Amino acid sequence: MKQCTKTIVAILFIVAVTGMTTHAKEKAGHVIFIGLDGWGSYSFEKAEMPNVKKLAKEGAYTLKKRSVLPSSSAVNWASMFMGAGPELHGYTEWGSKTPELPSRVIVKNKIFPTVFQLFRDKNPNAEAGCIYDWEGIKYLVDTLSLNYHEQSPDYKIVPEGLCDMAVNYITGEKPVFAAIIFDEPDHAGHQDGHDTPEYYATLARLDGYIGKIVEAVKKAGFYDETIFIITSDHGGINKGHGGKTLQEMETPFIISGKNIKKGLLFDESMIQFDIASTIACIFGLKQPQVWIGRPMTQVFK
Repeated sequence: MKQCTKTIVAILFIVAVTGMTTHAKEKAGHVIFIGLDGWGSYSFEKAEMPNVKKLAKEGAYTLKKRSVLPSSSAVNWASMFMGAGPELHGYTEWGSKTPELPSRVIVKNKIFPTVFQLFRDKNPNAEAGCIYDWEGIKYLVDTLSLNYHEQSPDYKIVPEGLCDMAVNYITGEKPVFAAIIFDEPDHAGHQDGHDTPEYYATLARLDGYIGKIVEAVKKAGFYDETIFIITSDHGGINKGHGGKTLQEMETPFIISGKNIKKGLLFDESMIQFDIASTIACIFGLKQPQVWIGRPMTQVFK
């Protein structure tokens, strides 16, 4: 009887361990995250973005993801990378460089835990980087957890600067995790207005850059092992943002690639901090207790 009991316990232990291992298994070998600052969901149908729409059609997406408040830049990029809202990470303004409210938790790099830090802890030797137009991004990504981070040249002078940097980085270093964040939709929204011909012309041009980034992944040889994520921090209305209209708060979330369901338009509730949790799920990372994000598990095969 004792031997039988021991056998049952051993079997249960193996099942439990196997279950945990399966749950933590990586969904893909690489993640390429592309952010378009100021890209509102209201523009999705009207915009000429064939590369982005192809990724959406071949993957899963929602146009109902909501920003945290205020619906402006730093607070939302922080939430996207930190798996929690401003009440916990403490970045509360459009241009926050440090928390205005003390972060609930501080980790080894003297910042609230980011998805980049979780990735680095599990993968100490893997290549990870972030390239961006807007300098404010570098205060939100935990640069000490990255191999490489750099701001692009002024896109008003060198329009393809960030795209070229991204292509060179992908083909040269073959990053496991890369974030590429364009600022131009936000600039067009402030200068010319959201939902204007100039705004849509900017989106069409950026779609061409996204196509080049996808081609770079193919050239680098890891396309079949990659998940692409394309999303935004906020939308806008007239020449501003930060308010409580859906035009300002609803942003697209597109996820496409290895182990992602095809042709899925999902309707489950999603908020910015769920992105960090979804990336953590892709890489099999255990999210910290202070995070409140939920992985969008419905998008995976």
